[in-house]
Amino acid sequence: MRILITGGAGFIGSHLCDRLLADGHEVMAIDNLITGSTRNIEHLAGHERFRFIKHDVTEYIYVEGPLDAVLHLASLPSPVDYLNEPIKTLKVGALGTHKALGLARAKGARFLLASTSEVYGDPAVHPQSESYWGHVNPVGPRGVYDESKRFAEALTMAYHRTHGLQTRIVRIFNTYGPRMRLDDGRVVPNFVKQALLGEPLTVFDDGLRTRSFCYYSDLVEGICRLLRSDEVEPVNLGNPHEMTILDFARLIIRLSGSRSEIRFVTPNDQRTADDPNRRCPDITKAQRVLGWQPEVPVELGLRHTIAWFRDRLG
Repeated sequence: MRILITGGAGFIGSHLCDRLLADGHEVMAIDNLITGSTRNIEHLAGHERFRFIKHDVTEYIYVEGPLDAVLHLASLPSPVDYLNEPIKTLKVGALGTHKALGLARAKGARFLLASTSEVYGDPAVHPQSESYWGHVNPVGPRGVYDESKRFAEALTMAYHRTHGLQTRIVRIFNTYGPRMRLDDGRVVPNFVKQALLGEPLTVFDDGLRTRSFCYYSDLVEGICRLLRSDEVEPVNLGNPHEMTILDFARLIIRLSGSRSEIRFVTPNDQRTADDPNRRCPDITKAQRVLGWQPEVPVELGLRHTIAWFRDRLG
């Protein structure tokens, strides 16, 4: 297939490029490099079936020739990014999704939207299944990201129902692995960087909020299966192994061999506003429809991730 990936120089997008090229496809990656980096795809320079286009997806997207699939991953997913760039975040979710859908329709291509567990907000249902409509504060600082993805899902389904476009929606839960940004602002790079530098691991509030962490290779496998499937409604992809942030910090310290201590802090900014108290995917649908479930144990994935960060930190 000939496949276009928006956000193709990002953490997950670049790994998808690798996987799809390995599967024999031709891949074009589009990225404006605000949060992505050419370092993530520099090993693909000169590859005969790969092309990189620096472009902002909120502007009209022109691609010569046919396309079989458009994977829309362009986003500002970390709190550092969407709190600093709230309007850009909303524009990527709205205008960017509209432009990517328009391209897919013009080419008769299959469209896959990378959505997020954030559509569930601070959930009143646990674990979260695709049938849950969510508990989002639309006017809070976090709402710019949450609502951008909820709108993107609604727009995607509208294109499917109105134009008959073949669409897929993946709701991605916390994912980690090599190529995450050191300054990402999310818990994995924060904790790993602090542990490797011997700094205290800063745990917000009491550390009892929960998350579940999925290694990037498992997520990429699930996305590829979803793309090939006939499932139109959203599908959760994530690791249902849930743990508290405090326990996760202790695990990072142990696996990295760090002497760091844990420091509890209460941020006086917007980083924890509307932060979900619990987050864990119900992956029953992914198991049933895709035959998918995560295979990489958290400890093994973290060992690979820590080694990658250690190399980047020198």
